[in-house]
This record gives sequence, structure tokens and C-alpha cells, in this order.
Amino acid sequence: MQTTMMRFQTIVVAITFSSASLSAMADDSNAKRRAAMIDRIDGALAERWTTEGFEPANRSDDSEFVRRIYLDLTGVIPRVADVREFLEDERSDKREQLIERLLASPRYPTHLANTWRQVMVPGGLDLEQLQNVAGVQNWLRRQFAQNMRYDRIVSDFLVATGGGEAGPALYYTSLELKPEKLAASTARIFLGLQIECAECHPHPFDHWKQEDFWGYAAFFARLQQAENRRGPAEVGLVDLNSGEVTLPDSETVVPPRYPDGNPVKKEAGGTRRVQLAIWMASRDNPYLPKAAVNRMWAHLFGRGLIDPVDDIGEHNPPSHPKLFEDLTDFFVATGFDIKELLRTLANTQAYQLSSKLDGTPPAPELFASMAIKTMTSEQLYDSLNRIAGGRPTEIPNFLALRSSLFDQQRLAFLGKMQMQGSNATEFDAGVLQALTLLNGSNINAASHAEQNGVLIALDSPLFSTEERVETLFLGTLSRIPNEDETQLFVAHVNDATDQREAMGDVLWALLNSAEFALNH
Repeated sequence: MQTTMMRFQTIVVAITFSSASLSAMADDSNAKRRAAMIDRIDGALAERWTTEGFEPANRSDDSEFVRRIYLDLTGVIPRVADVREFLEDERSDKREQLIERLLASPRYPTHLANTWRQVMVPGGLDLEQLQNVAGVQNWLRRQFAQNMRYDRIVSDFLVATGGGEAGPALYYTSLELKPEKLAASTARIFLGLQIECAECHPHPFDHWKQEDFWGYAAFFARLQQAENRRGPAEVGLVDLNSGEVTLPDSETVVPPRYPDGNPVKKEAGGTRRVQLAIWMASRDNPYLPKAAVNRMWAHLFGRGLIDPVDDIGEHNPPSHPKLFEDLTDFFVATGFDIKELLRTLANTQAYQLSSKLDGTPPAPELFASMAIKTMTSEQLYDSLNRIAGGRPTEIPNFLALRSSLFDQQRLAFLGKMQMQGSNATEFDAGVLQALTLLNGSNINAASHAEQNGVLIALDSPLFSTEERVETLFLGTLSRIPNEDETQLFVAHVNDATDQREAMGDVLWALLNSAEFALNH
């Protein structure tokens, strides 16, 4: 009996050791593949700079980097303690370690879901639209929290029926289940193609014809909303056995056709959406990995290797063709791993360049300096809330919306703010947005001496005026003020009759600065 038990224990130990060894080998292999891809990215960009005769920007300083990486990976600026800890960290690999920590944080899937939701359901956030937004975003967050393969996410999204999983189904109803709208939208989001230009006539710059557009739209022609649902949060979809699309102003029926030009095989089973989902995740689809890589590059760098991000085609070649091809192959080899793609890009020297550049700025497609990106409305709201002493929030589910004043405040703020377009480097603030920033309740609450938790905590004889001002700079701009800034704001506070109110003035000025509203 003892001999048998010893043999069993030996086997268990051997299996455990073998599993650990295999895991370590896989991690080592992934690290080597990542390092090689990082070198290829930096090498390709450096070669182009040399060819064009440009000197790249210097490496970003730690303050610049910590604010940027927090906004890009978690959607909110870092806390004062986070900034101090990073600035004081003397480890040579502290940037790599911070990237890893943020990718493992619960804010990462929330921010990534928010980013993709804005792509899928753009527009104003009124009550009716929020029903769609909450379901889609909650579903996306679960996928990214599990680090689901991107091709699997897209496939599941395309075949969604609703039921207990309302998220993706709400996307379809937001586009009124119209085949032409769904074709145009899914092609832009998942394939990076603007095939809607061929809806009424041949594409003016690409090879798409009307038959191509309507052949793709035919995959959505048999979609219908299910009946007998109990509320807006329970949208369901069914795929009918009949339903066709025709060319505009004609009775010519167009059968389903994949964007690569191939028709659906007669022996193909399943609904039309299932057939599309199978093709979408197959090696026959060259567009899906390219579109994902380009969009994630733009997420971090402010613009894609192909710009606009949703206009891939022969008429619009990538700025770095070989790099784009290599990065796409890398993404496929990693198993369509979005997190690994972002990890790789964030660890490049190119991503960690400063946004400050002496002399004439080079063309943006050279990526010789970090692009200055505008904060999204959600990034701005959550950052203001963090400064005010609260916790960054997520868009609530529909049932919680009606009873939550705070959610209504968020909704009102987002409704007044300009939505960021496909190019994060473009900024066009309207009058209402400017007034919201200057005089809005969120700004006033965040900078009010009686309401802001940070200001209340700083109102202590333990802190000098210089330390208070420094803390506000770290909490808003993630940096220590320079000598001129320190003198200016310290003098304002010390000369004031009410120093608590004067500290609120300092915070108000920082929150309304361009430096705060931009991700650089």
C-alpha cells in the first residue's frame, strides 16, 4: 500500500513539474517572440526616420509616461500615490512592470470595452441609446476580462441571439436590423472596409461594386427581432429561413457573398450569420487581423499604420507596409491576443517617445514623436471623479439607471461633451463643451474646497503651501510643477484671504488647462 502511494505521489510530482516546465517554456517562448516583434517595430520606424532625415523625439520622462499609460490602458489618470511611487521607483524595468500591472487591473477590460463600444455604438447617450450601450459594453467587458481570442469575440458577436445575453443583440436593434446598415457597420468595425461607398454605385477608389456590398448585406437579410420580450433589456433575435436583398431600384436578388469575392458554398450549413461568422474567423479572411492590428495601433499611437483606421484598401496603403504585415502575422501567431498585442506595442521605444519635439514636426505617419491625443468624454469624466475623491465608474446596467442620480450626472456630462472621432489627435471643442469644462458642475465640484476630498485632506498644518501645490499638480498633470509654476501658485495661495478657496482656484486652473484635457 505504501509502495503504491509512493508511486502515485511520484507521478503527481512528475506531472506537476512537467506542467510547470511546459508553462515556463511557453512563457519564455512568448517573451522571445514579443521581444523580436518589439525590435522589428522599432527597427522599421528608425529605418524610415533615417531615410526621411528626421531625428525622433527623446524618450518620454517618467511623468509623461505614467500619465499616458494609465489613460491608454485604464482610461483614467493615475492617483497621486501612483505617480509618486512610479517616479521614486529606481528599477530599470519599472515601465515594463507597470504595463503588466495595468493590463492585469480590473480597469483594463472596462476601458477596452468602453473603447470598442464607442466604435460600435457611436453617438449621443440619451436614455434610449443607453439601453444599447450598457448591454454592449457589459458583454464586451466580460470578453476582455477573460482575454478571449479576438476572432472568437467577433464570431460570437455576429451570431448573437439575445436571450439571457442581450449585449450584442442590442447592437443589431440599434441599427434597426437593416441589412445595409449592418453591412456597412460590421465591415468598418471588423474588417476596416468602407464598402458602403458601393451601396448605390461602384466604389470610386477601390474595387468594390454594388454586387459586393449587397452580397455582404445578404448575410443579415433574414434577421428579425424576437417577439414576446418583457423589456428593453431582453432584446432577442431570430434568423428566419427566408429573406433576400435586391439591388437598389431593381428586382435583382443578390445572394450572399463574402468580402473576398467568394460565394457561400452550397453545402455550407447553419444560418447566414453563422456562415459569415465561420468565414470571419477563418484563414480565408485577410481583413480581420489587419483591421484589429490597425485599430489597436491607433489606440496607443493616435493614428493607425493605415489612416483612417476603417479605410483599408489598395487605394490607401499602410505607412510601413512590411511592418504592418509582420505585426499582423504576429497577432495571428499569438492566437488573436489583444492583450499581448497591446503589451507588445506599449513596450516599444516608439510608444515611449516624448510628445515634445524640437524643430519642424515630421509627418504624423512617421511616428517620430508621440501624438497628442484628446481625452475621450469617459476618460475626462472618470479623471475628474478621481480628482474629486471618488471612484471611476462604469456605464451602469439599465435597471440601475433610473434610480441613480450619479449615473444621471454622468449621462448629462457625456451628453454635453464632443464625441471623439476615429482620429484621436483631432480636437474640435464646441461652445457647450467649453462651457461644461469652465463652469460645469463636475469641474466646480472637483475644484470646490468644501467638496473635493483631496483639497479637504490638504487643508492641514502638516502641509506647506508648496507641498499642497505639488500634490495638485501630481493629481492632475502627473508631474511636479516647475519653479515658475510653483512661485506663481504659491504666491496666489499665500496672498489670499481664504487659502482654502485659493487652493480651489489652483485646482480649477489646472483642470481647465490644455495639458489636463490632452493625453500626451
